[in-house]
Amino acid sequence: MSNASNKRGILAVGCYIPRLRLAKKTIAAANAWANPGLAARAKGSRAICAHDEDSITLAVAAARTALDNGTLPHISKLLVASTTLPFADRQNSTLIGEALGFSQVLQSCDLTGSLRAGTSALLNALNQDDNSLVIAADNRKTQPASVQELSYGAGGCALVTGSKDPIAIFIGSHSVSIDFTDHYRSSEAQFDYHLEERWVKEEGYLKIIPDAIKALLEKHQISPQKIDHLVISGPDSKTNAAIAKACNISPESVTDNLENDCGNTGTAHPLLMLCQALESAEPHQLILLAGFGQGCDLLLFETTERINEHKTRSPLQKTLAAGIEDNNYIRYLSFNRLVNIDWGMRGERDNRIAHSAFNRHRKTVTSFIGGRCVDCDTPQFPKRPMCANPDCRSSTGQTDEPFKDKQAKVKSFTEDWLALSENPPFIYGNVEFEGGGIVLMEFTGFEPGEIRVGTPLSMQFRIKVEDHKRAYKSYFWKAAPLV
Repeated sequence: MSNASNKRGILAVGCYIPRLRLAKKTIAAANAWANPGLAARAKGSRAICAHDEDSITLAVAAARTALDNGTLPHISKLLVASTTLPFADRQNSTLIGEALGFSQVLQSCDLTGSLRAGTSALLNALNQDDNSLVIAADNRKTQPASVQELSYGAGGCALVTGSKDPIAIFIGSHSVSIDFTDHYRSSEAQFDYHLEERWVKEEGYLKIIPDAIKALLEKHQISPQKIDHLVISGPDSKTNAAIAKACNISPESVTDNLENDCGNTGTAHPLLMLCQALESAEPHQLILLAGFGQGCDLLLFETTERINEHKTRSPLQKTLAAGIEDNNYIRYLSFNRLVNIDWGMRGERDNRIAHSAFNRHRKTVTSFIGGRCVDCDTPQFPKRPMCANPDCRSSTGQTDEPFKDKQAKVKSFTEDWLALSENPPFIYGNVEFEGGGIVLMEFTGFEPGEIRVGTPLSMQFRIKVEDHKRAYKSYFWKAAPLV
């Protein structure tokens, strides 16, 4: 067992599960005429993205939770893992880094191509000397009436790695690369294609993972009975239990796969399950994490005394508890472009993005940076040549003033049923920030009639406009319910 506080490991963890949870019984009921067998799997709910959420916004939200700690070291490397990144040829991690307010002096990298990308990104970070931020996020589309429509979910997880007082020390790893195809999705396809379930379990999970676990434990001379938490993002709890049995690991150590709480969140799922294990772990316990996909990654950790701080924060349990059930199946289909709603003439507009203007104002738009007057100290958004304070109106200049983490509340609002919105009504109004500053903004995450003057708000990075003609998304910050 390790007792050195300066060994590399996990310093902090953050999680984000979308607030909307579609009840699986709603999916089964809507498709019972075509596939009545779905009813047997319709337990719990799955997390679904709102109309303005995707893998990038999930990643930003998860990372902000992980970084919500003033004692964390400077981040010099950003690794983002996902199989559903919106841009195939634009570095998604760079956009995420700017949304988080990171310095331009940053090494950023996208990792994709397999559901193992999340654990591979974490392993990459742990094998470097830098302080790194690892994020995994996915929002996989599913074909209506498929088994995957019940089992998939959306979510993100972020981990800070380094050597300054980790909550879990990295002990070692073992990886194998095997071109075993349990499912795949070509670059032109919209949905995953899955192979036969029993064959995947018997030839894939039950052979590849146990052999790798035995090799790892033998390499580090650790008895299987010493493993306190076994984390496997497997197809179901029975398969995970069978893997534990094959390795002589206690069945009580198998971590719940969250299937009924949010669904399988793709590249993020093994990291979310790792977070769950950390939230229940005691100091000096061993956690074995497995990531599966064309082989597997195994990572072994030992918790430290600082694990109790993480248990107090409980980022996974808090985001799971914040969910609200949504029984509107058609709305879910619309959000995922699986049914085309007729928005009338108001939807007939060209959403071309002015890239040159965006580049000039990138810090304002992506990082939500306003100004603070150097003469009267008034915060304002956006920066203007002249101070917004009518008693000052100085043109001396303004320093950068971040707004994304400020406390805020509703000052005024309008629910507009005539303006175009993919989730009507279009809600907008004035947001009053603590310490000064009033910004006219769009609200998101509120149901009709839910918002009130004085409602506390949090700023969330969301899709602002989507140019379907040119396949381009632009992002901005919106005011969301404080949870």
